[in-house]
Order: sequence, then structure tokens, then C-alpha cells
Amino acid sequence: MTAAGPAAGPAPGPAVVAVVAFDGVQLLDVTGPAEVFTTAGMFGARYDVRIVSPDGADVTTSSGLRIGVDGGPRTLPARLHTLVVPGRSDWRRAVADRRLIALVGELLERSRRITSVCAGAFVLAETGALDGRRAATHWRLAAQLASAYPRVRVEPDPVFVRDGDVVTSAGVTAGIDLALSLVEDDHGADVARDVARELVVFMARPGGQSQFSARLAPRTAKHPVVRRVMDAVGADPAAPHSLDSLAGGAGVSARHLSRLFRSETGRTPGQYLESVRLEAAQALLESGDDSVDTVAEAAGFGSSETMRRVFQHAFGIAPTAYRARFRTTTPVAPTAPTAPTAPAASVGGA
Repeated sequence: MTAAGPAAGPAPGPAVVAVVAFDGVQLLDVTGPAEVFTTAGMFGARYDVRIVSPDGADVTTSSGLRIGVDGGPRTLPARLHTLVVPGRSDWRRAVADRRLIALVGELLERSRRITSVCAGAFVLAETGALDGRRAATHWRLAAQLASAYPRVRVEPDPVFVRDGDVVTSAGVTAGIDLALSLVEDDHGADVARDVARELVVFMARPGGQSQFSARLAPRTAKHPVVRRVMDAVGADPAAPHSLDSLAGGAGVSARHLSRLFRSETGRTPGQYLESVRLEAAQALLESGDDSVDTVAEAAGFGSSETMRRVFQHAFGIAPTAYRARFRTTTPVAPTAPTAPTAPAASVGGA
């Protein structure tokens, strides 16, 4: 008689995704990730999405729309696969809500993977979950997050940031990017691509780019010297700017200007200059038919090869591919029926 092999165990259950909801929460922070995870079920993924609130009661979102919840924390299993913590624009009211903080603190201990959307990073930070970690939030709130929670290493640019099992995203629609990346982690690029195709969104936004316009930065910079330099660069990105010339125009030393820039923006003057030139090139590629060489010169890159390297680093694609994909007029006809996709390795967004 031959020995029987091990009995087959039960098939693993669906991965439980708990999305926290509370009064004043941004609607799309909740529904964007939830829609991605539930849509993934059409393509073989097994997620069980649960919307929970501190007291198990329905909530009124920032838009005034009421959403139903599945209950409170006691309705959830002991172990969760993914926790999604959305935010609200008035983050101070969120972190002052001790029932909300207690709920999130409890669910953190039960979750394999922890995520936040937009101002949800403040809620995670209030629990201490982001201490010593890199994190993202809405660009408008990044400085406030860094100030309120100095132990958090805030990165103002990326659409989402991974630090171990904690993933934080930028504002509002970035929660969709984040959720797609998690589906790809769990089930591979093909499933994530199918979900993106079904939802008619990009598989991932072009990697490495800022979540907001570099030309908006002078509005958030407080030091007059930094604002003056940013204005000069923005007014004429193609000018032969150098650190010395920018510092001289602002009446400070190059070293002092570099210190001010890092303090105000977390970047060097050179990095800011490159980001503005990149935006200028994007606009020229999207709106005109000039050659890549002409665009490179007009944007201040000097050569098409330099511009190509910058585009490849920022977006993962060449300038010509960018033009084909992001023209605002007639879409480029694909060679096969596909949804718009971008390189899978994405840490930033438009």
C-alpha cells in the first residue's frame, strides 16, 4: 500500500482590503482604490473590499454624498491583507478625531500592508506609523505634513512612495495609481493592465515626474530670494542659467542660494531648473510640430540627446514617444486594441 499524500488544504480566501471611511473624507479617496480592487475581481484577482467607519455608521463625504459602510472594526477578520486610509482636506479635524485614530491604530496591527491616500498620510502619521519612513501626500499639504510630523521623511513630488510595507500616495486620483500598483504586486502586470484598460486609465503614470507643476512652486516658497530665482527661471527656462548667475542675480552667494533652495524645496537650484525646462519641453511637444532638436534648444536643454536622457529618467520614454502619447488633439491609433499604458515602474505622476 502506498502512503497517501498530504491532503489538499482549503483554497486561500480572498485578500481582505479594509478602506476606512469617516465624516468629511474625500469621496474619491475611498471609491478610487475600492473600484480598482473590485474591478480586479473581473480578471481573476480575489479581493474582499470592506468599507469601515469608527462606529460602523454610514458617513457623509466631503462632497456631501453619503456612503454606506460594511460596519465597524469588529466586522473585520482578525488579519487584513491591505489597509487603505483616505484623508480629508481639513486634516487637523481628522487627526483630532480620537475614535478615527484609535480605529486606524488598531487596524494597523492587523494589516499586512498599510496604505494612505492624499491627506490620509496625516492620520497614519498621527498613529506613529510613518515615523522614520518616507511618505507622500497631496503636494499642497507636503510642507504641512513635514512641519506637523518632523519624524516623517516627506517627499513632495512622487505620486506614491513605498517604504517597506507602507505605501502612501499623493492627492485624490493618485489613490488609483497606488491601487493599480498594489494589484500588480499581488497578481502581476497583466491583471493590473486589464484593470487599467477596464477603467480607461493609464497602467501607471510616467515614472519619476512631479505630481504638480514646478512653475507653481514659487507660490509655496516663502523666502523672497528663492521666489526671485524661481521667477527668473520660469520666465526664461532657455536662458543660460548657472548656479553662479542665478545667485548673482539674487544678490547672494551660490552656497547660500543652494542652502535656501534645499531648505525651501528639498531640491537644488539645478534640479529646479531642469524640472522647469522639462515642463517647457513637454508643452512644446504636446502643442506643436517642431523637431525634437528645436524643442530641446527652445526649452534650454542644448541638445536633443540631453533632453532624451532627462525624459528617459523622468518618464521612462523618449521625447518622441511622449509626444505620441500625450498630444492633446487626436489620439495616436494603437497597433492593437490596448488601453493607454506607461512603463510599469512608476514612482511619480503628472
